[in-house]
Amino acid sequence: MPDVNFIEQINTLSGQTVQLCYHCHKCTAGCPVAGEMEYGPDRLLRMVQMGEKEKLLTTRDIWLCVGCETCGTRCPNDIDIAPVTASLREMAYREGARVADPDAVKFHRLFLGIIQNMGRMHEASLLGLYKLWSLHILADLDSGARMILRGKIPIIPKPIKRRQEMKKLYEVANRVKSEHSGGFSPEKAGIHDD
Repeated sequence: MPDVNFIEQINTLSGQTVQLCYHCHKCTAGCPVAGEMEYGPDRLLRMVQMGEKEKLLTTRDIWLCVGCETCGTRCPNDIDIAPVTASLREMAYREGARVADPDAVKFHRLFLGIIQNMGRMHEASLLGLYKLWSLHILADLDSGARMILRGKIPIIPKPIKRRQEMKKLYEVANRVKSEHSGGFSPEKAGIHDD
């Protein structure tokens, strides 16, 4: 019997109605990262429908979604899977689920930290910090160097002028998150700062 509470939680968090999915597979056919996923967008929705919470919260698939929303534009029932995967990530993070790929969580944390501090993304900072934190120093070094040489990744960051406002938004979000987290610790999820 599917866990109806879990399904409703995901529907509420994501603003979607996952029960509308009839598995036409158009979302997975258009997903640019489906080839890297174990399940793919369509099967993730099916797992939500079946209430497979534990499996969903520990799969690396929810961390691989890039939020491009191709799935939502292809869906005949207008289900946008990007907010569903974001809701699953939030739930996994909040409940301290041991994630299959802690490096993906590190990437997300760094991404948000850079935006918090600069007000926008700076890819060179993200890449450098991620490589140092994950210890994947030499991975993709050649393609990264080519992108920098072609001017695709600017070296010098350009923070927004009113960064303090962005920091205040993050302070409010962190306060709300801590009130609802139930004592989450990154260590429980297998995420370490070392």
